[in-house]
Amino acid sequence: MDFSLTDEQRMIVETTRAFVENELVPHEAEIERTGVLRPELAAELKAKAIEAGLYAANMPEEVGGAGLDTLTWLLYEKELGRTNYALHWNCVARPSNILLAGTPAQKEKYLLPCVRGEKSDCLAMTEPGAGSDLRGMKASAVRDGDDWVLNGTKHFISHADVADFAIVFMATGEDDTPRGPRKRITAFFADTGHPGYTVRDGYTNVSHRGYTNSILEFDDCRLPADSVLGEVDQGFEVANSWLGATRLQVAATCLGRAERALDASVRWAAEREQFGQPIGKFQGVSFKLADMATELKAAELMVWEAGWKYDQGQASDADMAMAKLKATEMLAMVADEAIQIHGGMGLMDELPLERIWRDARIERIWEGTSEIQRHIISRALLRPLGA
Repeated sequence: MDFSLTDEQRMIVETTRAFVENELVPHEAEIERTGVLRPELAAELKAKAIEAGLYAANMPEEVGGAGLDTLTWLLYEKELGRTNYALHWNCVARPSNILLAGTPAQKEKYLLPCVRGEKSDCLAMTEPGAGSDLRGMKASAVRDGDDWVLNGTKHFISHADVADFAIVFMATGEDDTPRGPRKRITAFFADTGHPGYTVRDGYTNVSHRGYTNSILEFDDCRLPADSVLGEVDQGFEVANSWLGATRLQVAATCLGRAERALDASVRWAAEREQFGQPIGKFQGVSFKLADMATELKAAELMVWEAGWKYDQGQASDADMAMAKLKATEMLAMVADEAIQIHGGMGLMDELPLERIWRDARIERIWEGTSEIQRHIISRALLRPLGA
């Protein structure tokens, strides 16, 4: 594997980092203080992201995106991950790849407006009683003539309050299996404001201020047959085909925040003096820096390898699970050690470290908990032996 970046990759990294530092970072304090990303600010920054060519960069060129390969996309995600989540997600949006599974008419109605920045999407799977166990979902869709009628509740749905539509997964039947009943799942497009579909305020979250979660309620919400995304009862197949790299996206954004925390810690260790010398001279601090840098490098290499393998068609679920597990747990360690190195100052909001520390906690939960990642990895090891 060639570990050097191409000229194009270096340009994308430099352009994205400059945009983050010049356009997004200056607004972090406001969002951390208020917990709100003002709509007018979001619109202003979105326009700048579109002008800079950074908007919808995850999408193929044929639909108006940047057409980045997976590794280059992850390099871009790492740079965006250095800043507040609300800023980089809502203002430099990356529409869900699952939109590419739509019919030509669905792409015209949903995908292309998202790429142009005219609409935004959200993905709705999680329910109050079904988190990691998606087969346990209770929300359902039932045929009624040519329509489908949806009922049930979804929660923890990111940025649904500003989305123009949801891609919602509903139980549409059940099969008997040797391990018990198994839900059949179908994905639907549901437009915000459609009768029977209500978006309610979600929960106050310690992580990612300004990046909201919502509760979605479906009460006899009637949708036409052409609202189905993919095939009926094949929602998991659609998700698995198009959402595989989202765990790598989470991992890459963790790399950006960890690098920012490490950089701040190195500078602090070199400048802060105690007992007549920089604190970096003390092993208690210098060894922390060494461990932080080593863990970051290990996670980075795992993410880049998984991205490279994804483009070669060689990435396994275990590859992506390992990368997500390592990067998210590494960020927790680096953020915690960065605060320890800074002492009491690390917990003050004058520095970004307390935000990075708080924000790190959710990364080991969403897009599959660390326990789910370990399950995927262990099954990949044991299954070939029949265990």
